Amino acid sequence: MKLKKELALIDVYSLITGSIIGASLFLLPGLAHARVGNAFILCYILASLLAATSMLSMAELVSAMPKAGGDYFVVKRVLGPAIGTITGILSWFFLSQKSALALYGISLFSDFLPNVDIHVISVGLTVIFVIINILGVKEAGRTQVLLTFLLLFFLLSFTIRGFWAMDIRRFGNFAPYGLLPVFGATGFIFVTYGGILKCVAVAGEIKTPGKTIPLAMILSLLTVTLIYVFAVFVTAGVLDPSEYHESDLPLNFAAQKFMGPVGSILMALAAMLAFVTTANGGFMSASRYPLALSRDGLFPQVFSRINSRFRTPHVAILVTGAFIIVSLFLKLEYLAKAASTFLILTYIVANSCLLIIRESRIQNYQPTFRCPLYPWMQIFGIIGYVFILYQMGLESLIITFALALIGFMFYWFYGRARTEKEYALLHLVDRIIDKNLSIKGQLENELKEIIREREGMTRDRFDELVEKCNVLDLDKPMNMEELYKIVSDVLSQDIKLPQQSIFDKLIAREQDTPTVISPTIAIPHIIIEGEHVFDIVLVRSKSGIRFSETAQNIHTVFVLIGTRDERNFHLRALSSIAQIIHNPQFEKKWMSAKNDQALRDIILLGGRKRYL
Repeated sequence: MKLKKELALIDVYSLITGSIIGASLFLLPGLAHARVGNAFILCYILASLLAATSMLSMAELVSAMPKAGGDYFVVKRVLGPAIGTITGILSWFFLSQKSALALYGISLFSDFLPNVDIHVISVGLTVIFVIINILGVKEAGRTQVLLTFLLLFFLLSFTIRGFWAMDIRRFGNFAPYGLLPVFGATGFIFVTYGGILKCVAVAGEIKTPGKTIPLAMILSLLTVTLIYVFAVFVTAGVLDPSEYHESDLPLNFAAQKFMGPVGSILMALAAMLAFVTTANGGFMSASRYPLALSRDGLFPQVFSRINSRFRTPHVAILVTGAFIIVSLFLKLEYLAKAASTFLILTYIVANSCLLIIRESRIQNYQPTFRCPLYPWMQIFGIIGYVFILYQMGLESLIITFALALIGFMFYWFYGRARTEKEYALLHLVDRIIDKNLSIKGQLENELKEIIREREGMTRDRFDELVEKCNVLDLDKPMNMEELYKIVSDVLSQDIKLPQQSIFDKLIAREQDTPTVISPTIAIPHIIIEGEHVFDIVLVRSKSGIRFSETAQNIHTVFVLIGTRDERNFHLRALSSIAQIIHNPQFEKKWMSAKNDQALRDIILLGGRKRYL
């Protein structure tokens, strides 16, 4: 059973934005300010630019492969099941921890909730999220939209009101420690942008994901960057440096200074909303990783069960909820630190995946969004992330390595024997070293089915005909008569007519009306006697076919043959072919196709009207 596609642009935008704006905005600015002074504002801009490299890379990848599990699904298809399993398990683990941390962060505001055990509230919220997510992704999405826009309203109010309370003289000594420490502080606050990739985990439940995901990502990053920069800018203009450093919640302290107790309460509500939106967004995304792993045979099959009534992965949701509840009672300091490291590693992998799949030149990799400035943006991102990792120290790397090893062991002893998926790295290696690696086209076929699902392509009779028709891939140059002899021989075996009869009709048709429609394409089509017969032959000639004095280099030929009672379908087939070859990229794709199946796929995935 498939997941239900119910998330629209506003839902995805809210999921990403709510997942990003969390504890980091309320807790980290003071610590960053203590390291670099007011130049910490640059840290948020640099972190945003760095995050954009991976965001745009993943936006392209997911626009081509919008499936549940998001980045795990992509990584497995590009780098293989071992790295995919590690990515999937650690993404699930750390997103669950992030949700637990966000819920646990409400304890910072326990003064507003006297005589109430904060664990009770956190567990209660987790149970509510479990129920909402089981009832449907649409309900979870609506909850996220409401919470996120309330949060944005509070932060916008704070920024506008605080702008008039700023003292510009506080920015006189903008970078007291120089600009070099800014890069280290950028790594420190980089976790702020941690939620921007994880929304892709619910890609399989998004309407028109190829367009919605890239647009939602870009809008969310722009929104969050502006909110972050202006919020910390206002706070720095309101508080003295000593006040900024000493306050655990500088935004709340600043709001209290220029709005009084009302401002403190307003920002406390904003912070609690930030924690809740982060928790709900993380929960929605985290629960899709066990589902995706299970579908690929890397997790027990029970995790892939879909609720027949609500069309949601209820088992994965329940297990994720239970894991988050258990995490609420653990000490999460080291795990939280390792989460930042793993986040950066994930971003490196995203950029690497795009480089690999682009250079592998897989035909059926057809994203609806293309990352600009390729490959320089990905190279810049990878270098920047490595530099940040260097600044983060050895401890978090050791913890992440240990957890990655656990993920690899799980794959080795459980998933290795249950998956045979092909991946793009093999295609790249095959292209580089030109060896026979027995690539069977599994990835091409899977991408083809993903494109059909993404574009809502329903198989019609023309598709069925192309899937089983004869394909002739010719190397040597020849003339039209030589081609028609080969085609006639192939068709005579399929439709049980004499080879000479078919050949004569093809020649007569050409003499009556030439079938060349462009300098490189011909569509000969003939009518034969009988009933309920229709067939097609696809021909590619790399060396070119000489049809006439004016058409001496034909590379593409579609031969159609049918009985008179198939006239309507004959016209529809001609219309379908005309729509497909109208694509400006058709000839380039046709000539670079690797094999017969690749030639078929160009026709099967061509943009055209389906006749059902």
